[in-house]
Amino acid sequence: MEFRRLGRSDLEVSAIGLGTMTWGEQNSEAEAFAQIDRAKAAGINFIDTAEMYPVPPRPETYATTERYIGNYFKARGDRADWVLATKIAGPGNGIGHIRDGHLRFNRQHIRTAVDASLQRLQTDWIDLYQLHWPERSTNFFGQLGYCHRESDFTPLEETLQALDDEVRAGRIRHIGLSNETPWGTMKYLQLAESRGWPRAVSIQNPYNLLNRSFEIGLAEIAIREQCGLLAYSPLAFGMLSGKYENGARPANARITLFQRFSRYTNPQAQAACSRYVALAREHGLAPAQMALAYVTAQPFVTSNIIGATSLEQLEANLASAEMKLSAEVLAGIEAIHTQQPNPAP
Repeated sequence: MEFRRLGRSDLEVSAIGLGTMTWGEQNSEAEAFAQIDRAKAAGINFIDTAEMYPVPPRPETYATTERYIGNYFKARGDRADWVLATKIAGPGNGIGHIRDGHLRFNRQHIRTAVDASLQRLQTDWIDLYQLHWPERSTNFFGQLGYCHRESDFTPLEETLQALDDEVRAGRIRHIGLSNETPWGTMKYLQLAESRGWPRAVSIQNPYNLLNRSFEIGLAEIAIREQCGLLAYSPLAFGMLSGKYENGARPANARITLFQRFSRYTNPQAQAACSRYVALAREHGLAPAQMALAYVTAQPFVTSNIIGATSLEQLEANLASAEMKLSAEVLAGIEAIHTQQPNPAP
């Protein structure tokens, strides 16, 4: 397994990270334990979660994922072997069950959220604490066509100062952004450097063959500012695996179960996806492994966060770490992208 520096920190994370958002909804605790064990055996040292997981977020399952991970650490006694990342939820997104639905990135909410995550994760520290999505009104979760709307949000200065308090207390080691824009990323970095507050070491945004919008404004920032991408949804909710081809809806698959996950199922995305799946098969490659290998190879990517609901899926995804795509395959990918760029941003 390849390891990469996490921003300007002293931490190195595996080029493949373990995503966890199905644990507690589509996966049991025993299945979560088995996935963590297998990932560790493959050399993965980076595990990513969030206080709102599992998804879709429901009051009945709230924070189950963090509890599973905490129980794992207690059972295995190997917390120090892991770079652990979690996130504080932002406002909106249909969440009314976390802190009464009035979610802010202010000092009180950050302290409360960190307290709860530490307790559930059964640890004294969080290696990477991320702002799950912006508190302000801006483009994220596939929204395009920026329309400026003034909104009441916690000043970024207050957020960073509150995070600085947590770093100084030793409760979190580093901070990261998620679902952030170029303006937000640079503003956080500028404030951190000018005020001596914690500097974001990563940005966790979507990136896959159907959504390469990160390349437009954020890839240069990720490289020049050493604030690398932690790529989520690298398989576009499983679309790029080919399992949903020709309208198929496998039992217990995410898109089959939850109407919420429609980001990658519009007609243009399905058409482009079919072309990527066909390209992989023409070259004797598993479509999911080709899609994952492409993401992992990008110079602005620090870690590619894979998710699975079965050990079989996990095994296939792990195998992508050893795959090097040929010039011919890469040319084929670019040809499809040129004809249908970012069909599902």
